[in-house]
Amino acid sequence: MIDYRPLTIEESTFVGITIYLPKTTLIMITSKSGYIMCGALDVHQLNTKLNHRKIIAGRAVGVTSIDDLLEAPLEAVTTEAEKLGITKGMTGREALLKMTD
Repeated sequence: MIDYRPLTIEESTFVGITIYLPKTTLIMITSKSGYIMCGALDVHQLNTKLNHRKIIAGRAVGVTSIDDLLEAPLEAVTTEAEKLGITKGMTGREALLKMTD
């Protein structure tokens, strides 16, 4: 099953997506330019083998819902996210707001 819900944060619109799979759940929130995701996101892969795509993304671990993902500190971010001022330890909400430009 897939849950899809629009989110508004400080007048910016995002999309929260939860994908329920056997024995795991994928949780993500996307903006026009990037996204944050649960621990399943392989930031190292994005920064190395897929670096030519210039993906703006961050990973938070231990989250179980969209609301958790908004409040959790990011455990890892891509090089492209860092260029926007997104850093490890920043909440998902803070990172998303930097992805609105």
